[in-house]
Amino acid sequence: LMNAAVAQGVEPAQIAQHCDSVSLCFSKGLGAPAGAVLAGCRQFVAEAWRVRKLLGGGMRQAGVLAAAAHLGLQHAEATLRRDHDHARRFAEGIHALDSPVCSVSLAAVETNIVMVNVQGAWPSPAELCNRLRAVSEEEEAETGQAVSVLMFPWSARTVRAVWHRDISARDTELARRKLEFVARKCQE
Repeated sequence: LMNAAVAQGVEPAQIAQHCDSVSLCFSKGLGAPAGAVLAGCRQFVAEAWRVRKLLGGGMRQAGVLAAAAHLGLQHAEATLRRDHDHARRFAEGIHALDSPVCSVSLAAVETNIVMVNVQGAWPSPAELCNRLRAVSEEEEAETGQAVSVLMFPWSARTVRAVWHRDISARDTELARRKLEFVARKCQE
């Protein structure tokens, strides 16, 4: 919800007005250590409260977590916009590679998520992710760095990359370079 609101330049309420219920996690892009809220009609929230208690959920002394969530909400727009900018730069870097191994649709990069299309019969998305995560002596010798990038094989031909507040512009550039290195090695 928050990423969509920032990307569209609207208040979250403008998007949520079309929903019967909304759940917002504070520990994802907002950076709180834990916590979420649920909104909906009184009956829906009462039933969710009952089920949460039934399943043993709940915390005492949750004020510190609420303070972290509040801080995350206060800085949400700047934080999420930065994440979106980093994802865009990463996608533009992949697009500029013009690699036969992978590509990106720049039009599809609207928030902090980049879907990388894996082309050809090899590598598979899982293999590409394994190579991005692994660090080799060859990589260190050629690039002077040891970089491990965590991405997720999303479908038969797609890998998913997601940015969050702990990924810096430098991290983004290192990830782009690592993908460039891996794509080049896959071509060889």
